[in-house]
Amino acid sequence: MRNPTFWITYLLLVVAQLVLSHFFRLSPYFTLCILPVMVLCIPIRVGTIGAMLIAFATGITLDLISEGVLGLNTLALVPVGFMRNWVIRLIFGTELFARKEDFSARRNGLGKVALAALIAEAVFFILYIWVDSAGTRPFGFNLLRFIGSLSGSMLLSLLAIELLAPDSRR
Repeated sequence: MRNPTFWITYLLLVVAQLVLSHFFRLSPYFTLCILPVMVLCIPIRVGTIGAMLIAFATGITLDLISEGVLGLNTLALVPVGFMRNWVIRLIFGTELFARKEDFSARRNGLGKVALAALIAEAVFFILYIWVDSAGTRPFGFNLLRFIGSLSGSMLLSLLAIELLAPDSRR
């Protein structure tokens, strides 16, 4: 644990997600979730397997304490941990891995960071909504839920990225 402030912030954001899940369920069309961005911001030195294990632990914690369907967040979050390195390489390039340096909005630009967050959130919500509906809800409902959840969560995700991936040059 080389950066304890990251992990403390990560745990505090898990608690914040628990509060969001309990008290901010505003509509069946709207789910707020910052978990995918939290997994995306895990330090580069943590490999894919480590990120998947952290995503599993985070998802199962939320499932056990907050959500009604056991395994739903876990099932949607583990693939985000699996594709984390791929998204970082695609958006930010390989130089972050060569320098073992984490990304930040100030250093890499808000546009790139927002695109990486959008990909992570979209993968999470596609899986989450698909499994949650289990073929019982119409496509229109699921599409509206995806758009509403993605747009609302992106605003919170940018704040979470600022907390988890600050510029180390400050």
